[in-house]
Amino acid sequence: MDKIVDFLFEIGILARTPRSGFFFLGSGEQSVAEHLNRTVYIGFILAEMAGDVDSAKLMKMCLFHDLAEARTSDLNYVHQKYAKTDESKVIDEHADQMPFGYKIKEVISEYELRESKEAMLAKDADQLELLLSLKEQEDIGNKRATDWIVSTVKRMKTAEAKSLAELIIKTPSERWWYQDKEDSWWVNRNKE
Repeated sequence: MDKIVDFLFEIGILARTPRSGFFFLGSGEQSVAEHLNRTVYIGFILAEMAGDVDSAKLMKMCLFHDLAEARTSDLNYVHQKYAKTDESKVIDEHADQMPFGYKIKEVISEYELRESKEAMLAKDADQLELLLSLKEQEDIGNKRATDWIVSTVKRMKTAEAKSLAELIIKTPSERWWYQDKEDSWWVNRNKE
């Protein structure tokens, strides 16, 4: 039980581990935990769109894919050119120390192989989350985000992700809450 409690404290550090790519983007910020949260939702949606996958497995891949970053930190694309982490060592330690750690290792191993449909969708969910973050930054005027969007979209592998990516690019990020800009609510909140 001690290692389980340690694990629960460890995953808490993901909320304080920054996604380091935003440093190079020049605007925005996000923790690894925030990234994982939206990635899990995207994974659920991709599973529903695909229809022929194990949604629980896919969502676990989305949840655990950056688990090692609690110990290794987040290395963005520039950092990865020069520094290497041993994420497999982190996952092996989890597998050895917790009674269910082997299940986490199995999920991450499958994710890393990218052979199953679930693994391909989970990786696409990871990239779609980045795309959404970039679109939010583009919509507030960050021109670098526009350039990054191009390479992010090129990483998509599944038809489901490609179709979502196309819509994300076309959709203003504030549309979900600010669709009708002419609505008098935005002026007087219906208090006359």
